[in-house]
Amino acid sequence: MEKYPESVCTNPHELYFLRMQRNRDKERENMEGSNQCKKKLRVCVATCNRADYSKLAPIMFGIKSHPDDFELEVVVLGSHLIDDYGNTFRMIEQDDFDIGSKLHTIVRGEDEAAMVESVGLALVKLPDVLQRLHPDILVVHGDRFDALALATAAALMNIRILHVEGGEVSGTIDDSIRHAISKLAHYHACCTRMAEQHLIAMCEDHARILLAGCPSYDKLLLTHQRGDYLDIIKSWLGDNVQEGNYIVALQHPVTTDIQHSIKIYGLMLDALLSFDKKTLILFPNIDAGSKEMVRVMRRKGIEQHPNFRAVKHIPFEQFIQLVCHAGCMIGNSSCGVREAGAFGTPVINLGTRQTGRETGENVLHVRDADSHNKIFHALELQFGKRYPCSKIYGDGNAVPRILKFLQSIDLDEPLQKTFCFPPVKDSISQDIDHILETQSALAIDLGGTNLRVAIICMKGSVVKKYVQPNPRTFEDRMSLILRMCRDAMKDAVCLNCRILGVGVSTGGRVNPQAGVVLHSTNLIQEWSSVDLRTPISDALHLPVWVDNDGNCAALAERKFGHGKGVENFVTVITGTGIGGGIIHHNELVHGSTFCAAELGHIVVSLEGPECSCGGHGCIEAYSSGMALQREAKKLHDEDLLKVEGVDMKLSEPITAAHLISAARMGNSKADAILNKAATALGAGIINILHIVNPTLVILSGVLASFYQAPVQRIISERALFSTKGTKVVTSDLEEPALLGAASMVLDYTTRRIY
Repeated sequence: MEKYPESVCTNPHELYFLRMQRNRDKERENMEGSNQCKKKLRVCVATCNRADYSKLAPIMFGIKSHPDDFELEVVVLGSHLIDDYGNTFRMIEQDDFDIGSKLHTIVRGEDEAAMVESVGLALVKLPDVLQRLHPDILVVHGDRFDALALATAAALMNIRILHVEGGEVSGTIDDSIRHAISKLAHYHACCTRMAEQHLIAMCEDHARILLAGCPSYDKLLLTHQRGDYLDIIKSWLGDNVQEGNYIVALQHPVTTDIQHSIKIYGLMLDALLSFDKKTLILFPNIDAGSKEMVRVMRRKGIEQHPNFRAVKHIPFEQFIQLVCHAGCMIGNSSCGVREAGAFGTPVINLGTRQTGRETGENVLHVRDADSHNKIFHALELQFGKRYPCSKIYGDGNAVPRILKFLQSIDLDEPLQKTFCFPPVKDSISQDIDHILETQSALAIDLGGTNLRVAIICMKGSVVKKYVQPNPRTFEDRMSLILRMCRDAMKDAVCLNCRILGVGVSTGGRVNPQAGVVLHSTNLIQEWSSVDLRTPISDALHLPVWVDNDGNCAALAERKFGHGKGVENFVTVITGTGIGGGIIHHNELVHGSTFCAAELGHIVVSLEGPECSCGGHGCIEAYSSGMALQREAKKLHDEDLLKVEGVDMKLSEPITAAHLISAARMGNSKADAILNKAATALGAGIINILHIVNPTLVILSGVLASFYQAPVQRIISERALFSTKGTKVVTSDLEEPALLGAASMVLDYTTRRIY
């Protein structure tokens, strides 16, 4: 029967009313129908410990307050269910949340193996729970190993994942776990702008990243000024403790360096004992190493000490009050670098667990300590201060943003994640000239005897080399350099080599920034205060780099030789003279006046022979080719270079090779000279090891193979224990000076700043 029959209505006003009423009823029915069609989002929130519950609880309350939009399921696992850690699942029940599943997933042992076994146990138990609950989305927090198990299980079961607090950086294995969860997650609610940028850099879809802020800030910014904070302080620390006159301590193990964690923890306790202030200390979390930390605490009698109150758990609302009104917070908890900043509470962050976290000015870092004095001094500096409040991690509106973000999720869109990789340039140029050409450098080596020019390609191969005797005058030398370079550039066209620039290796002291030879060696006359860059660049219309031949040898090893991939090493040239270069933190060391790495002029004897530099007792005066040649001539002049019973055909001129040959044939005097030379070189290199502490020494030059073994032996006998293991190798490069000159050009073309 029709609800509002028009046939019985004769009054036009009454008929209009009936029609309006019918339209309203239809609209109401349509709205009710659409609401019935709209499916509630089934959200499962999984919490593993007291710390992540403090971040997830505000989200859970928000979801619960929107019953028309969401259906909440709660899964509890991890240390929540362990008595030693306070059975903190009870506070979830006290917050009036129905716990759908409790999973005992912790394998006791508090070591690395136990953590792995706990992840495995969680992966065994989670599939049944997730299959039964069948959530639309799983919310996981942070960087705990339990959370990794949750994310892994959900991803494999095709359940969408919202990761809270991804993209942040800290200093432990937590970093790797956090980023692994981010890669498994479909959606991200991050806390800071930097974390958002990190997620974008990790190729996560920007449209699925929400910059929400930290959910715990929603609660703490509202509740930290509770009027009963003095009652809370007294209930935990006693009636005589006043606001700002106590310390909150919370230190967790660093699973990648457990022994260091235990050491820092012991030093912190010693400092707190000496500082003599009332201290509320919380037990560490369940990570590997926590059992040993608790043993340290008990050996020092902390639980019985009148100044300390040791507790396993404090409800988050009360803990926030205690942190807010503390004179100082100390340890390595993320609460110190995150929540404490919102109150301006001074914090001392110990060790590396929070390295990389964004912090406010209230945080003082103590990265390492050998005694408790450094930590004690930090307490003196921080205790009782107040800092401006920081809102790096949130403004108190994270939960509304997250709820709106959840409502926007389209369950009909494809489940498969897509990553936003940056565009990668095609390595094959579309310019036919570039395809056919080989990118190369023009390298020049100004030696004492010969002038050499070479075309060297990107792989370090010498395409073509040119050699001419080095003229004695400046004008002739410059004219020959330009002529040889022009010939090489003409040949480069025929060889399909594209010359990118010119690198010059020369003896003496060089200002590489200006391209000027400041002082030359005695081997190259009229070669001081010479600007090489300008005339060569002007004539060839190419960029020009200039450096000392020893530095060039080091650059050659860094790009093409044993130094490739080595952060700190030293190259020593053993030729006519002794030179070299130092690579420190992947950079060439030049020194303030471009005189660094004059290795040949390290003094190893105050009464030694005269050196070409005018000093006495330099390595070069003992170990260079010229020094050995001088000693060989002395023996030859005294007819002592011969070996009894062996017919040595000595031809002029006498060189170091004759001395080495005589020593190998049993000439005791030649052998003594060479031993002295090797000892001098070894002693000098030991000085280098003790100053710059490289991981590798590379011997280059004609005498390298002869000196390698004795220098290695001398280091093992005479160097400090920490440097005895430094490896000494001989260079495999045939043309280190030319290759080093070329590397200055080629490194620039690959955009490496030199």
